[in-house]
Amino acid sequence: MSPIQPQILAAISGAIGAYIQEEEALLALAALPMGPALPMPPANLWGLSGRQWTMQTRQLLQRRSLR
Repeated sequence: MSPIQPQILAAISGAIGAYIQEEEALLALAALPMGPALPMPPANLWGLSGRQWTMQTRQLLQRRSLR
């Protein structure tokens, strides 16, 4: 096995250094506090009511109470 050439060794160590710097930058960015949370959109009451009715009807059918 031949020894690693100095140019290749420099390229490898440079790539590893750049990777470590990028990881540290991402970790520092993730540690920053986020802005205020956005309010939730209003609930779709028609959709919730329809799903609730469907589930209740299915439950009654399974119990054979609706026949």
